[in-house]
Amino acid sequence: MNTEQKKILVVEDEEDIRNMLIDAMVGEGYLAIGAGDGEEGLATALGEHPDLIMLDIRMPKLDGTGMLKQLRLDSWGKDAQVMVLTNFEPSDELIAEFAATTPVYFLLKADVDLTSIISRVKFLLEGAK
Repeated sequence: MNTEQKKILVVEDEEDIRNMLIDAMVGEGYLAIGAGDGEEGLATALGEHPDLIMLDIRMPKLDGTGMLKQLRLDSWGKDAQVMVLTNFEPSDELIAEFAATTPVYFLLKADVDLTSIISRVKFLLEGAK
């Protein structure tokens, strides 16, 4: 499957960041869609079945933790790949909670640049090449 067939859902409440990530993914040949909060993200994920969900933690209506918990209750969502991309330094408890719902990958926005995010996405969706 080539990258044009891979779909990425970006769930991020900060519109500038969401649009930057969507633009970057489209620029790499992926189909990218966005959601501005966890409720919209959950509905979109369950309806669209993306190959990867990029998920912020702190969002209005339903935060990333709540969205992930609800996603994992779905027969498709229980195995969906999720990349948590946040400025929030997760606690050991939060990491353990997310790790129990694998596959989940953490990236701290402050520690990575767009090139690193793209590299991680390619690795997750296409494997090491």
